[in-house]
Amino acid sequence: MSSRRCSQVLGVVLCLAAANFVRGAQEPSLRDEPNLTDEQKEAFLLNAQVVNSVQISKGITHPWRLTLSDGTLTHDAAFVNINVSKPYWKGADERAEIGFRDTYHFNIAARKLAELLGLGDMVPVTVERKWKGERGALSWWIPWKWDEEMRRKLRLPPPDVDAWNNQIYRVRVFTELVYDTDRNLGNQLITEDWKLWMIDFTRAFRLYHDLKETAGLTNCDRKLLEKLRQLDKTELLAKTKGQLSKGEVEAVMARRDKIVEHFQKLIAEKGENAVLY
Repeated sequence: MSSRRCSQVLGVVLCLAAANFVRGAQEPSLRDEPNLTDEQKEAFLLNAQVVNSVQISKGITHPWRLTLSDGTLTHDAAFVNINVSKPYWKGADERAEIGFRDTYHFNIAARKLAELLGLGDMVPVTVERKWKGERGALSWWIPWKWDEEMRRKLRLPPPDVDAWNNQIYRVRVFTELVYDTDRNLGNQLITEDWKLWMIDFTRAFRLYHDLKETAGLTNCDRKLLEKLRQLDKTELLAKTKGQLSKGEVEAVMARRDKIVEHFQKLIAEKGENAVLY
């Protein structure tokens, strides 16, 4: 075997080893997932007893992986309790923000917004709960096989390219809507059936009324675009009460307007069938 080929094989082995380290040797598969409604998942997350915990080194928030049990069902969940607010903040890239927030509240708000837009199958069920005296966001654990960074390193092609691209388009729209400043390849999880999940929104929901980047907004799900048009400020305020401020909701609605306007222009230029799917 050539030295180059050996390096490629070693790289794949190391990636898989890293994946097992992060996820745990006994990572469940989709076959182990209970057949529960979202409401049942919420009730479980709110009421089940925590029987084990381990902190995860991956990510900037260092969440906890908690094992919960209600005596009948045992399942894992991710707990994030970061809740930082600063009047002025400057990141490593010298980007400055007024009214900076890095908070678990945004994980809960992202789930609520996803539900309103019909994207509940791309953002895990998440509730607010207290653990060890700290309030935080508790999210249903997704039995992921890869994150997007690992998939690319392993050069794994999706079995259905069109279906995969359609998921990516939804991610791009949602990322712009919530103005997620930390949307990266590591917080896009992929299950063995090639479903894509978005996690970790603690640095989303900025106060900006403009979009961050429109270059990736080339296509949109027809149903998602209609849901965006129907998104109601009063309903969003009610759904995210205690999680988003009025200013943050107003920023979401302003960006919604710009996303809808962007796609309307694309449709006028290229035709509906070239833009919507």
